[in-house]
Amino acid sequence: MDLHRRSILDLQRLMATGATTAEAVARAALDRIEALDRAGPTLRAVIETNPDALAIAADLDAERRRSGARGALHGIPVLLKDNVDTGDAMATTAGSLALDGHHAARDAFLVARLRDAGAVILGKTNLSEWANFRSTRSSSGWSSRGGQTRNPYALDRTPCGSSSGSAAAVAAGFVPAAIGTETDGSITCPASVCGIVGVKPTVGLVSRDGIVPISASQDTAGPMTRTVVDAALVLDAIAGVDPRDPATAAAHGRIAATHAALGVRADLSGVRLGVLRGCFGAHEGSDAVAATALAALRALGADVIDGVDLGPREPLVEAERTVLLVEFKAGLNAYLREHPTAPVRDLEELIAYNRRHAERVMPYFRQELLELAQAQPGLDDAAYLAARATCVRLAREEGIDRVLREHALEALVAPSRAPAWVIDPIDGDRGLPGCSAFAAVAGTPHVSVPAGFVHGLPVGVSFLGAAFDEARLLAIAYAFEQATRAHRPPTFPPRVA
Repeated sequence: MDLHRRSILDLQRLMATGATTAEAVARAALDRIEALDRAGPTLRAVIETNPDALAIAADLDAERRRSGARGALHGIPVLLKDNVDTGDAMATTAGSLALDGHHAARDAFLVARLRDAGAVILGKTNLSEWANFRSTRSSSGWSSRGGQTRNPYALDRTPCGSSSGSAAAVAAGFVPAAIGTETDGSITCPASVCGIVGVKPTVGLVSRDGIVPISASQDTAGPMTRTVVDAALVLDAIAGVDPRDPATAAAHGRIAATHAALGVRADLSGVRLGVLRGCFGAHEGSDAVAATALAALRALGADVIDGVDLGPREPLVEAERTVLLVEFKAGLNAYLREHPTAPVRDLEELIAYNRRHAERVMPYFRQELLELAQAQPGLDDAAYLAARATCVRLAREEGIDRVLREHALEALVAPSRAPAWVIDPIDGDRGLPGCSAFAAVAGTPHVSVPAGFVHGLPVGVSFLGAAFDEARLLAIAYAFEQATRAHRPPTFPPRVA
């Protein structure tokens, strides 16, 4: 039945009619991981599978027979990025050998939400170690615990990061949905270069409780799927107010059912979209795909406003760097204090561990970002507070919010990223800019949707909007997806033909 290509709703229909079961779906997923992740193309997308997954799926099948399904996610296998806590047999390590064997005492809030919805937590995905906050010349998708994740569309190419394994696993058909996390580009870049849908929600829509942090002002978790409908279903399940994450207080009364907003209108007539030309120019191929995407949006009836400018990127990036360094130190130390059984107690011990085990932990690149973070002052430092204020002003007040208001726009549109570059563990990632920075720093939503291919490599188009406007963005993305049908499955070639 080609279970590996089925959407969440397709699988739900098959289980409802008795054509398959949650246990059979989970077993097929585990078999595919064994065939393609551990052998065959050896994607290294999955860092660990849940030994209890089949038993959980069987219990959910029994529950369905007794009382029916809990909802759309009942019996659906989901993978989690390995910086998300689970209170089960699986470890949470952020890809680092320094946390090897670390088991959380309880589920992260979003994991509890997924379990309550009936999802089967199938395993943990590989990632750029410490969510790509270790070195300035790291290789996306590499971790000391999991090795190098590979892109299913060309095995010598990057899956981007840091939610590398989540993107590659969904693209490869291991599961219909995975959870990624983003501080700046870590959901939307892997989604773009692996040809899937990625949603970076508004900061505060999804609780960060139980997630290894980088930045209290920018971190968020979100869904990575093959379709916009699936992304909306997962987002609806994980969104919610959580007392353990004060940022979610802002979501009270603002959590809309994004799935209900999809397909309400037949076209995009009257929808005003602003084109971020400042995000063009990284690669002529992705620019060409974006141009075709703009034509498709116009054909749907959208009023496409060209030449919208968010302002200079450089001062924003400089202020963001200060914020991330200070918040990483404070956040990681707080996380480790809440997990007293972790092998390292704070950032200083982590740095020391890496130095002692450099041959295994740092064979290609070092830990200069960790060392810079350790040298930072606290959250009450005047320079940090000034940098944070600059971020809010440039990215949100004078950036996204201003542009949406001045041009009466519903959303912004841009190419998500250049095509995947060749993996280079020695010199690190090729630094081609994307369009993630303003939404990441502003804490506002960003959706990347498959838009086309460049020499067989997928690239996405991005829709950005105002805080808590996920339903509108996903409705626009759904209309675009249905009109273009740009996604196609990978064939795992060793390189671009």
